[in-house]
Amino acid sequence: MMTIASGSSGNCIYVGSEETHILIDAGISRKKIEEGLHNANLTLKDISAVFVTHEHSDHIKGLGVMSRKHNIPVYSTKGTIDGILSTAALGELNSDLFCPMERESDILIGDLCVHSFKVSHDANDPVAYTVSCGEKKAGIVTDLGYYDDYIVDNLKGADMMLVEANHDVNLLQVGSYPYYLKQRILGTRGHLSNESSGQLINSLLHDNIKKILLGHLSKENNYDKLAYETVRLEIDMGDNKFMSKDFDIDVAKRSEPSEIIEL
Repeated sequence: MMTIASGSSGNCIYVGSEETHILIDAGISRKKIEEGLHNANLTLKDISAVFVTHEHSDHIKGLGVMSRKHNIPVYSTKGTIDGILSTAALGELNSDLFCPMERESDILIGDLCVHSFKVSHDANDPVAYTVSCGEKKAGIVTDLGYYDDYIVDNLKGADMMLVEANHDVNLLQVGSYPYYLKQRILGTRGHLSNESSGQLINSLLHDNIKKILLGHLSKENNYDKLAYETVRLEIDMGDNKFMSKDFDIDVAKRSEPSEIIEL
């Protein structure tokens, strides 16, 4: 797994095996995606499918040019696909490339099994994903206003994970955003705060986790060190046996690729 971009200005995550390569979201330019894949010695010609979480611009921005140039199948829920196809900024799209999938379904792409599950966000029909290959599992969950046992159950057992740590509540409340936008972000269909992210991660910890990435940080209402330290504190204050120092925790970069995380 590798994040190519992760933040409020654009999101794209690569997940693959030796045989199969997919993207989760394409919210940056085709050129930037191609440059990121180059770090893994791949090109867009190697990508078998794109799985989209929801239709907001920072998750679909590159889909138009990418689909026209490379004819890559795009999987998501019907509501998300309807939203994508009605986004004029993407230009002309070939609807035949879009593959509707049910929430809580498993899609097999080569030797990868992609599982979708619903999240609470202000979009048509948003989902998050886990990707499994054999006994190994990666979880990618961003853009959700809250988590519950259902979210935890879907992510349990992940060997590596990207979890949203969007904002610091205090920075958001005293910041320059208009009131309605602050309420949207803080609401149950908004985004996870650093504290909530740490609490979610704390409920997913097990002995064999290889990597934890914090993602989708707000440019205005968060910064790397604050997210990192807040999540670590939540883990250290948690009611299980684990401490943050037991795990490799990092913050996904907003506009440059992470290291390639291998299992």
